[in-house]
Formats: sequence, C-alpha cells, structure tokens
Amino acid sequence: MNKNIDVLVAGAGPTGTALAIDLARRGLNVRIIDKSARAFEGSRAKGIQPRTLEVLYDLGALTDILADGDDYPLLSIHLGPVAIPWRMFRNREPTSDIPFPNTRLIPQYRTDSALHARLQQLGTRVEFGRELIEFSQDDEVVTAKVAGDAGIEEITARYLVGAEGGASTVRKQLGLGFIGSTDESDRMLIVDAVTTGLSRDRWHVWPGLKGRFVGACPLPHSEVFQWMIRLAPEEVPQDGLAEINQRIQAHVRNRRVKLHDMRWRSVFRPNIRLAEGYRRGRVFIAGDAAHVHTPAGAQGLNTGIQDAYNLGWKLAQVVAGADARLLDTYQAERLPIAAGVLGLSTEKYAGIAKLDPSSLRRGKDEQQLLLSYYGGPLAPTKLAGTTTLRVGDRAPDAELLGPGGVRVRLFDLYRGPHFTALAYGSRAGEALDQLDWPTGGARLTRVVVDATARADHVLTDAAQSFRRVYGLDGDTLLLIRPDVYLGQVATSDLLDTTRAAMQTMTPPARGVSRTREAR
Repeated sequence: MNKNIDVLVAGAGPTGTALAIDLARRGLNVRIIDKSARAFEGSRAKGIQPRTLEVLYDLGALTDILADGDDYPLLSIHLGPVAIPWRMFRNREPTSDIPFPNTRLIPQYRTDSALHARLQQLGTRVEFGRELIEFSQDDEVVTAKVAGDAGIEEITARYLVGAEGGASTVRKQLGLGFIGSTDESDRMLIVDAVTTGLSRDRWHVWPGLKGRFVGACPLPHSEVFQWMIRLAPEEVPQDGLAEINQRIQAHVRNRRVKLHDMRWRSVFRPNIRLAEGYRRGRVFIAGDAAHVHTPAGAQGLNTGIQDAYNLGWKLAQVVAGADARLLDTYQAERLPIAAGVLGLSTEKYAGIAKLDPSSLRRGKDEQQLLLSYYGGPLAPTKLAGTTTLRVGDRAPDAELLGPGGVRVRLFDLYRGPHFTALAYGSRAGEALDQLDWPTGGARLTRVVVDATARADHVLTDAAQSFRRVYGLDGDTLLLIRPDVYLGQVATSDLLDTTRAAMQTMTPPARGVSRTREAR
C-alpha cells in the first residue's frame, strides 16, 4: 500500500532520530526506518559536546542524556609501573551564556535510547528491520522501496533523507562521490566489557611503539569499560574473550586487569571522507552518510546531530510554502563545517599516533560553540553585527528578569519550533510591534528587553549580562532562527532589514500576524 508522507528518514542513529524529532515536533508526517533488527547496542561514539547538549535541550531529549552520562574523568597514562595523570578537559562551571560547558561522556546506545524515547513521546516510532532498497524522484515526490518481513513496501514522500552511515545507500544511489581515504592497515579493535582490576575514576591509556596504544574508558553508571586496541598492520583482530584478554595482558602487563562479560565488539578503520554534495533534488544525506571522521575529538556524532538540526526547520518551512531555495542553504552551511571538523579530528588522530600530549587535550575547537554560518547564503558578510556577534553565529544564552523579578533564560524562550524576534531598546520595540509575520510555517515569539512594547515576553537586563554577551551598544532588533543561530542583527533600518531577512526563511505573507504567540 502506498503511503504519502512529508519526509522519509533512512537510518535511526543519532542523526536520523534527531531529524525525525525535529520534524515531528513541527507537525510533519515523518517515518523513520532502520535496517537493523533492533537499536544499536555498542558504546562507539561516546562524547557529546556542549553545543550538541544545547541542541538536545531544545529537542527535549537532554534530561536522559544528563542522567545517563557523566563528566569525562582524568586520563591516566601508564608508563611501566608509573601512572601519570593528564587532564583532557578543563571542566567549567555553567555561565549565563553557556549553560552546558562540559563535554558529556555517555555510550552511544544510551544516546540512541534517549532520542528514541523522545521521538516516541511525539507519537513516532522507529521502524526497525526495514531497509531502503531503492528510490526514484521527480519534481513533486520521492518514491522509495522499503524491504521488511512483510515484503516490499512503496513509500511516497515529499523528501527523503539518508542518515544510514558511511555505507549509505542513499548517497550511493544519488551518485555522490565520497572523497577521502580509508587506511586498511590502521585498525582499532573496540570492545565493551565488564572489567575488574582498574579504577573507574580514570580513562586509562597504555602507549606503545608506533602509536599502538591500548585504552580503557569507564562507561558511566556501569561496570563496563570501552576498550580500544590499536592493531598492528598485519595483526588479526582478536575475537573471543580469552584472546582479547591475552592481547590486553601482553600490552598492559597487569594481571589484575581482566575482562569478564563482553557486551559489544567491533573493528574500526579510520575513514576520512566527505561527500561532494549533500543534496540532489528532493533527496538529502546527513551525518556519517555525508562525512566520516577519525574518533579523535568526539566530533562525528555531534556534527551529524547538528546536520539534522540545520535541515529540519528548513524542510518544515519549505513544506509550509517557503521558497525551495532555502533547502540549498543546508549544503552551503553544513558542508564547510564538516570539512573543518574533518581536518581537526584528523590532526588530533595523527598526533595521538605520535604520542603528542597536546593531541589528548580537548578545548573550544571540539566544543563546537564557536562554529558559525557567517559568510553563508543566510548570513552574508555585508550584514551588520554587534561588538561580539555576527549574523550566522550561535545565539548565546543569557539570564534576564521577567515580571515580578522572576529569572528567565533566553534558551527557555528560544526552545521550540519557532523563530524568535528580540528587541533591545524602545526604538527596537516599536519596530517589533510593526513586524508582520506569516501565519504559515514556524511561528514567531516576540521578546522585548529594557523597553515597553507589546510582546510575548517583556524582560529587563538588570545585571547587564545580556547586553554584555550580545555586544549591544544601542537599539537592536535580533531575529533568531529556529536552530538558535542569528538570522539578522538590525541596528539601523530595523524594520526593513528584518523583513528582508525573514523573507528568505519564511513562506509568503498571504496571511500575517502581529499577535503574541500562544504559550
């Protein structure tokens, strides 16, 4: 039976599920399929960066991530009988502009579980055991053939997104080149196993010649460690628990260390590849289908989730009637980001092989808070900025005061599938009051700071933290995109420049609204 839907997502890992969540909360008819019989069971990608934590907060999945994860422990570098402590991360306290400053350690299967649970809350379930076989497209729809236990189903969707990993069927059938390299001689055996004889307050590393290290990272709230064994070029990967224990003992030379219950095993090869494009017509790719990285720096999962976060609102806006050229900005904004991240993770991985201590440190580059779309099609360099921010930059959090002195965080106002217009000062408030907004597509939340005007939220910046973080020195009208990046910074011609920016991201104003959004 033919099913007509808005979006079909192939692949139910973190990228695909994050996209399905974003689409479902926007009211789109979405289906998500995965060829595996069940959810992924390994630890694999285990680091969630601060920017991704902000994304998950907006998507409503962060509570479980925080509960099921933990801060990264200190490294313990074992050199014979000596163990040298080494700090990968300098954990920081939350600030008004960065509420989640530290990378979170959580095995991927728990991240998947949290995302699947959130998707289910929105009324959509992952369809496991369903594999995309082939598809075709025309100017109106994509027709996909999906195989399952009941046979072949034909699904008709307005759009198809492939998020099925590095071996993506969608990417291959689109004919998109996957440019880069795979070093078949460089392999790493990854094992999740209950382990005794090791302290759980350290990530243990035993260096070896030519970068052939062994590492053991404790997974939170369990007795399981993720073991990483970098194999020699001709070495046959160990299979059974006895062989793996023997291999580890030969390297760490500590008889107290023993693996007992193997939960997951995989052999990893460091692919370094980037797709030549992210879209053909009505079909897109995201996550590992578009870019694959070394594990260094915990970048792959995070970059994939942010692909989804960029694409979701744009698909919804075009379905609602916005100019289809908005979808071109997905590749234009995300592909350069992936290229930069590939360079970073590759450099870190090469440094680890050379036993370069600096390659073990993690800082602002890995956290992805400074990634920007400035200079892209939605944030041209000719647009105005503030003393600290440019169009296309991440919109920071800030704490302000509402009626009665109640504390209000901007991230709580940005949270949801809407745009936000934020007016600072009386002149900006007057412009916001005159701003018409289309009734179709994502709605607009109106916020006024240090002014009196009609809005959903009237706030005061008593501590001047908002003004400082946003770099404001006069009346300013800000338009915040649904993915919490700055869509416009208007410091002059406030109304006209904001209208010009919104026209590229919203449906035509057949009907307009100046009313406050229902809360």
